[in-house]
Amino acid sequence: MKRITFILCLLISAISWSQVLLINELDADSPSTDTAEFIELKSQTPDFSTDGYILVFFNGSTSGGDSSYMVMDLNGYTTDFNGLLVIGSEGVAPFPQMLISQNVIQNGADAIGLYQASVNDFPEGTLATQTNLIDAIVYGTNDADDTGLLTLLGQTEQHNDNGTNANPKSIQRYVDAMNTVTFAAATPTPRRENDGSGNAINPISIMVAQSQYGEDAAFDITFTSESNTTSDLNFNISLDNEGFTSNDFTGNTSLTIPAGQNSVTTTITLIDDALDEGDEVATIKFLDLEEPNVANNNYVEVRIVDNDFTVAPFGTPLNPTTGIVQSTQPDGYYDSTEGLADVALRQALQDIIADPSIVRAQTYADVLTILNEADQNPANSNQVWLLYTEQGRAKLDVQTGSDNTGKWNREHTFPRSLGGFFDIEEDEIADGIDIYWTTKADSLRHGNSDAHALRAADAAENSTRNNQHYGEYNGPSGTLGSFKGDVARSVLYMEIRYNGLSVENGFPSTTGQMGDLATLLDWHRNDPPDDFEMNRNNIVYNWQKNRNPFIDQPLMVEYIWGDNVGDVWMQSLNLETNETLEVALYPNPTTGRVYLSGLTNEIDVEIFSVEGKLLKQFTAVGDYVDLDLSSGLYMVKLIHNNRSIIKKIILK
Repeated sequence: MKRITFILCLLISAISWSQVLLINELDADSPSTDTAEFIELKSQTPDFSTDGYILVFFNGSTSGGDSSYMVMDLNGYTTDFNGLLVIGSEGVAPFPQMLISQNVIQNGADAIGLYQASVNDFPEGTLATQTNLIDAIVYGTNDADDTGLLTLLGQTEQHNDNGTNANPKSIQRYVDAMNTVTFAAATPTPRRENDGSGNAINPISIMVAQSQYGEDAAFDITFTSESNTTSDLNFNISLDNEGFTSNDFTGNTSLTIPAGQNSVTTTITLIDDALDEGDEVATIKFLDLEEPNVANNNYVEVRIVDNDFTVAPFGTPLNPTTGIVQSTQPDGYYDSTEGLADVALRQALQDIIADPSIVRAQTYADVLTILNEADQNPANSNQVWLLYTEQGRAKLDVQTGSDNTGKWNREHTFPRSLGGFFDIEEDEIADGIDIYWTTKADSLRHGNSDAHALRAADAAENSTRNNQHYGEYNGPSGTLGSFKGDVARSVLYMEIRYNGLSVENGFPSTTGQMGDLATLLDWHRNDPPDDFEMNRNNIVYNWQKNRNPFIDQPLMVEYIWGDNVGDVWMQSLNLETNETLEVALYPNPTTGRVYLSGLTNEIDVEIFSVEGKLLKQFTAVGDYVDLDLSSGLYMVKLIHNNRSIIKKIILK
């Protein structure tokens, strides 16, 4: 009797498994931010190698056309002792055997196909097919059926997860004793059988009290198992991650949870060296857990803040300095503009900054590297300086997923949607300074990654700015506007650099046009270039082999857009004005009285708001002037013998 039952079970098992590998569970929308999305595969036998298999993801939207948008190679992976392999993002618990980025699986109506094929068989945009198809699932979040995908993949039903943020659900496959396959939406069960059968696992969690510690601190790491261990559980961990190695800390990394218990703690002491290494990240990860013990979470990051950061000899945009950083422009860089006016001046300038035999275009991914150097906070080398919000932010806090809270990203001062330039697949490869595209004035697409018009910005504020014209957008309330001249010069640069772009009065709706010119001219005049801006001009020049001329030659703006349009440009005009830069204002910041040094004669002084409004005028000023204004950032215009220079001053 027992033998007959055993044979019957084998027959049922054989009938139930028409494939050696299939899609067992899918969670494409958990929660709505997609930080815990995953797909689970199940093999007919445990410890099954998935070499030779791929997962292909198909876009069922109108624009996607039922074609592939992503392929995952399963070479090098095996299913576990329950025959399960979870491919998911870091928010999945227990932790996936194959880790993918967050928010990459589309919510639907879409499909996933399991193929025995090569990734090269499915370049992006490949129409869904049944050729070499092992299994497929067409799914959605209560979307209308995608009949095209169903037909192309030979499926008869589209499955919905019916989940919510408060009650996330996944699409799960069930096979009953009669070999009937059904799908249902239920609470996700990654690395566990959907019906609760199979070998029990014992997930182990990593817990740290804080996500950030100073270089001289000590902290505990506690490891807790879901169930008490039946015997001593020995395992090893690592904290190594790029520059952070075992030379940077002391502490035990070989640990034991004693039999009958469920936790162990180790203390890590960070070594305070004297090296300026920048902030680093320790990554706590399991090295050798064996089933039934599995990681519940893994790759837990702890930031180590370096206390040996450096301070630049020049100020931030909020406390600007001038004359400390010198331009690295080659001798004679602007000589071809001499004696020209109007259209001829524009063309000569473009011939310099868009010369295809010299100028280089880098990838959009390379821009992150450029900004880490070009927008480095002068007050702290571990940070970038954020446009608009006027603050430092840790370089490590760059946005990599959908969450933008406390993150920074790349801001196009001339928005992509207004400019008409765009991203391509190769743009996502950071290939370094020595690999680049040849570019020219007609290479408008390269405006996407032109670092002269890309700045580090608070990600949430960048989203708020969106693609508004300047004048519509004036920065966050409460800020001092130290970014305004920088923005103006970067946008004006784009008009000269790329054919097809222009800066117009008002708020145009034509692609390629950006506004508002009058606003940007005011911003340029009232917030002149400082050392921070000159430093980034030098750094971008090192990568792109072109410069923003309106930082080197700010007076040239007047000859192209401003009060001197039509006049003949002479570089000596700009150099002559610079002779007045010997005048210094101090203290800065001040409580009211400002002293002037470097004067041989009395001068006139005008005080402007950051919006360009004239607030006060003083004539025949000698050694000092009393401002008598409320706290804030102001522009001080010093005038002598028809020459003038504008300096920023902060009133406390």
